[in-house]
Amino acid sequence: MGKVSIGLRGWRFDESAVFTDDGEIMPIDAMEYETRQRVVRLRQVIGSPCHACWLLHGDENLDACNEAAAVYGEPLSEVVVCETHEPDFLFWYREEDGSEHRGEPELQDAFHEWFLDGGRAPEGYGGVEHVDTDPTAVPHVSATTSAAEAEREANAVDLDSLDID
Repeated sequence: MGKVSIGLRGWRFDESAVFTDDGEIMPIDAMEYETRQRVVRLRQVIGSPCHACWLLHGDENLDACNEAAAVYGEPLSEVVVCETHEPDFLFWYREEDGSEHRGEPELQDAFHEWFLDGGRAPEGYGGVEHVDTDPTAVPHVSATTSAAEAEREANAVDLDSLDID
């Protein structure tokens, strides 16, 4: 098994850390701590507005924001960006010393400051080549699990026990 992104590009998971041998998603409480943190956080950031768009348009104009396509950083201090702004994040991270904030809670704030100060990727800056087998597919629970059971299982995770700052 290899590495996969789930729902959004960026965070990559070992398939064996998220899926059973039958290809079904593992129960959340069976996942390793770090994997569980990211999977739980993904449920919250999938469908959220791009941070760069939000910085441009604000809460008043959320409809003008593109939906997030990628997530980078650590849970609760992550940066979510749309396809249009992903090159800006990658340029900042690779070329503007954003990588100094790797794994740090300041990553999100540092990127936001750079972007608000007019930081942008140069025209034509290459992003990351992605191989999308089915970009809209998010893992689902077993066909024998009812929607209500899946909802209870997903919500049964005690977020306080995840020790997320």
